[in-house]
Amino acid sequence: MGIDGILGKRREKATSRGKKWLKTQEMWLVVLGVILHAVYMLSIFDIYFKTPIVHGMDPVTPRFDAPAKRLVLFVADGLRADKFYEPDSEGNYRAPFLRSVIQNQGRWGVSHARPPTESRPGHVAIIAGFYEDPSAVTKGWKANPVEFDSVFNQSRHTISFGSPDIVPIFCGALPHSTWNSYPHDFEDFATDASFLDEWSFDQFQSLLNRSNEDPKLRKLLLQDKLVIFLHLLGCDSNGHAHRPFSSIYLNNVKVVDHIAKRVYFLLEDYFKDNRTAYIFTADHGMSDKGSHGDGHPTNTDTPLVVWGAGVQHPKPISETNHSDCGFLFIDEHAHDMPTPSEWGLNGIERVDVNQADIAPLMSTLLGLPCPVNSVGNLPLEYINMNEAENAEALLANTKQILNQFLQKSHIKQTNSFYFKPFKPLVHYSSILDRIEGLISLRDYEMAMKLSENLRSLALQGLHYFQTYDWLMLMSVITLGYIGWMISLLLHVLRSYTSLSRDILQGPAFHQGNNTRKVYLSGCLLMGVVSIKFILEHSPPLYHAYIAMTVFLWTQILSEYQFVLALWRHICSRKFSYVVKLLIISAVSILILELLVNSFTKRELYTWCFLSAGVIASLFLFKTVPWRSGIPIFVLIACWFLSVFTLMPAEIPDNNQLVVASGAMIIIIGAVARWLDMHAAGNKYWLSICNLGMGKARFPMLFHLQALLVGLASVMVWLSTSHRTEKQELLLVHQLINWSIAGFSMVMPLFSENGLLSRLTSIFLGFAPPFLLLSIGYEAVFYSALALVLMSWILFENTLLHLSTGKRLSAYSTNMEGLIILENDNRYLQLSDVRIPLIFLVLFNVAFFGTGNFASIASFEISSVYRFITVFSPFLMAALLIFKLFIPFLLVICTFSAITKLLRVPRLGCYFLVILLSDVMTIHFFFLVRNKGSWMEIGNSISHFGIMSAQVVFVLLLFALTNIYTKDIQIFRSASTSSRKVM
Repeated sequence: MGIDGILGKRREKATSRGKKWLKTQEMWLVVLGVILHAVYMLSIFDIYFKTPIVHGMDPVTPRFDAPAKRLVLFVADGLRADKFYEPDSEGNYRAPFLRSVIQNQGRWGVSHARPPTESRPGHVAIIAGFYEDPSAVTKGWKANPVEFDSVFNQSRHTISFGSPDIVPIFCGALPHSTWNSYPHDFEDFATDASFLDEWSFDQFQSLLNRSNEDPKLRKLLLQDKLVIFLHLLGCDSNGHAHRPFSSIYLNNVKVVDHIAKRVYFLLEDYFKDNRTAYIFTADHGMSDKGSHGDGHPTNTDTPLVVWGAGVQHPKPISETNHSDCGFLFIDEHAHDMPTPSEWGLNGIERVDVNQADIAPLMSTLLGLPCPVNSVGNLPLEYINMNEAENAEALLANTKQILNQFLQKSHIKQTNSFYFKPFKPLVHYSSILDRIEGLISLRDYEMAMKLSENLRSLALQGLHYFQTYDWLMLMSVITLGYIGWMISLLLHVLRSYTSLSRDILQGPAFHQGNNTRKVYLSGCLLMGVVSIKFILEHSPPLYHAYIAMTVFLWTQILSEYQFVLALWRHICSRKFSYVVKLLIISAVSILILELLVNSFTKRELYTWCFLSAGVIASLFLFKTVPWRSGIPIFVLIACWFLSVFTLMPAEIPDNNQLVVASGAMIIIIGAVARWLDMHAAGNKYWLSICNLGMGKARFPMLFHLQALLVGLASVMVWLSTSHRTEKQELLLVHQLINWSIAGFSMVMPLFSENGLLSRLTSIFLGFAPPFLLLSIGYEAVFYSALALVLMSWILFENTLLHLSTGKRLSAYSTNMEGLIILENDNRYLQLSDVRIPLIFLVLFNVAFFGTGNFASIASFEISSVYRFITVFSPFLMAALLIFKLFIPFLLVICTFSAITKLLRVPRLGCYFLVILLSDVMTIHFFFLVRNKGSWMEIGNSISHFGIMSAQVVFVLLLFALTNIYTKDIQIFRSASTSSRKVM
């Protein structure tokens, strides 16, 4: 009786010509996979990271008199709102001057920043009115890649003093500016950084003093539309160095308040015209740990105090002050959030704004056109103008945002073969005419209401055109990935299952002659789409995206007869088989989704291995004698490994644990060696042992490897203790460490060819370099991972024994009919899907077991100090990467050994691994973020990029580990060996 493969019985022996064709086809399939994943990875930059900035709009000149002649902008970098408003431990407020302003002269609130809460994006939002440009990822978040307009550009002159990282961004190329910044050397975290704020004030005071003797400078200061910008970095530097609860940081709040006070009285005394407006705010806050970047309220909530010319005076709180209670700010905080009672400002109206709203506020106070790229909404509650002027100011703000929408609409319409307009603004001109008519009729309230509605629609329209191509691009990319996975599946079914006999050679299968028509149709479709893209001036990569997708689906449709025959074959099978197929598919997807979520929740692996240990051991308890020890071993190994993903990703130093790990590795190796030599009586160990393989070539090899592991442990202790005492690594220690690591990795090549012998030798061979690169618990992880890999081998070997012995009907197998003469491999079966699934789980836990997956920067640089202490970024990075590769090498060596043990084609399993990993790739494609902290955005890109790279990464590791595993031999009993097809 024959046995079933994935979907049927065995196929016949391929001819040598067919083998050569298959090898060529698979080579091109791998090349196609590499190109496809490289091209599709670039798609995220066309979808998620396109700049929102457009050029070509004319500034909207305001039709009202400027309330202020000049404006002073104070930005206290890194100042949290709560630390600014709350009192100290003695009940005294840290900013007495600005508090008196809030109570007597101006308006106040909280400015809500949008992640990433960093200095450059925060200042761009305040001064230019738009949030982080997603395309800045291409500049490593160091600069805005696209030129933009700002309040400083629109001003008549700008005076600025502060940090060299901020001031030059806005003033470096601005001809009508006077600016200066201190050297980078001044930013010393070891000192109190408040002197940087004093430096900015001293520079400005010095400029005012010089103007008394310089008529040209005085004339410059007396002109209108003047902007004075003081960047105060002290709070940010002190927060990073000492945390925001420190006395140094809290004292810096008093320093910036005192600077604001001195600047105010200095200017009021200098100009004596009451025509100066003042704005005090911050670019971002500071977390309790002294960091910033994400969307936590401590980072997004910053103080805002506005007073002076054109600014309303304080108002008592009333129920009619705010009506839009459903409104959410840019950081998703609710409107009208209660003011903390400890701030002592409950009786004064609080007006919160989005950070980008400050730019149109400054422009309005100075009578300037709003920056043309601004998306900020003018907060009228801060401005002291009459109703007519309020209506005109709001209309100017609306027109400026509407102009951006119209420019984006024009660009897209000009370059679109089939243009879909933003329907709510198709008749925008009639809305504008109505607003103008209402203003002329002095119905200012209705005019402002219509202006706000039009502005809101314009902002929605900007988002519409920013994401205009998303549906098309994401559909093409998704179809491309699905087409690639179907192509892989069809190739595996054709080449590595028995379908060639059941379907291809069956009477119901007839190869059609329509292949040429399918290819011709695909070429015509590609040509039509390419012409469309050319007419639309689409980016070149658009052609690549569609070409890959059309090519893949053309290939699939060219095999439609095979697909139809496959469908008929499935339908002809028993209902229980179809249910089994659906259950395995559902479980596979569930495991893959667990792996996707594990990228952000490492603890999922803990539950995974706890459950796997229980399930596997219970299964083994029912099928093998408990005295064999295998069920207990599998349970303990899985539970031991489950502990590591609960440990912190930041590995603490613990040299004693590293040394103890060396002893553990030697013990594990010794036990494996003993089992290899004395397991003849246990049939469950028979296939993986070295019995019948002949005498060992190097009988002392194991002892030498164990000695090297022990020597590596000793060198861990010596190198670290000496470097700690002397602050240097001795040259002799360095040479010994390099020699141990290099020599140990060569030795597995000379070990016995038995499965357990070779894997034990590989385990011992890579242990010394891993120990020398370890600083803490990750050294123990190496042993735990090896024990789980051994459990996997024992589990598969038990299944193999049960199938040959006919103990389980589900695995009952007549080995005759399963063997392909080439390489002694059998056809893949449906149950073999577990092999690539388990491989993916272990492959990923090799990352997550000892650290953060996102970046190599997450791993401790001190890991390399036993090999090199002189700063060498490339060598250090290479050593860190090699350390990460060692667990992967163990997993892939075990995977290769299992394919030999079960006699399944390794390349067929590789294609299944890529197919399953691309299910995860599609998920990560939709999880890419262009909003949030730089770390969150970067992690989402890293996750997608790493999964995309697996097609190459896994193949390269397969090729590398093949050096160690290619000559592994499996001991088979005479009864099993005699069943090969002759």
